[in-house]
Amino acid sequence: MTKQHHYTTQIQWTGNDGLGTRNYTAYRRDHIIQAVGKPEIPASSDPAFRGDPTRYNPEELLVASLASCHMLWFLHLCSDAGIVVVDYQDHPKGIMQETAVGGGHFTEVILYPTVVVAQPDQVERARTLHEKAHKLCFIANSCNFPVHCEDTCTSR
Repeated sequence: MTKQHHYTTQIQWTGNDGLGTRNYTAYRRDHIIQAVGKPEIPASSDPAFRGDPTRYNPEELLVASLASCHMLWFLHLCSDAGIVVVDYQDHPKGIMQETAVGGGHFTEVILYPTVVVAQPDQVERARTLHEKAHKLCFIANSCNFPVHCEDTCTSR
């Protein structure tokens, strides 16, 4: 029997400066992302679309979600395999292509995880787990574009 998980968030637009959406330049794209019992996430659109560059945009959050999900699966798999990870960082990059009608879509995301394991003999075993983590990642399995992983793994 498969399990279902449900996720609920709330979005509150905070960019009405008194004129609502009277015209394209009359409003800010600012909004707050919330979930019960968690800190608010200040969000906006990408600055290319009149957004606030000091706030997260949906595109950044999508790329971060992919990297986060991959990392969590990777750490889980390493733990199960007896591989001790002592540091993990990633600097993922996503590419979004605008379309002629004004929309767009992601064409790819590349993860660049840099992993440090406790023992030199664990480096190659750890590297092999990125592919399995990718196959298990809930977010990557939900995307209609390729997600690549170009990892670096070293030991202390």
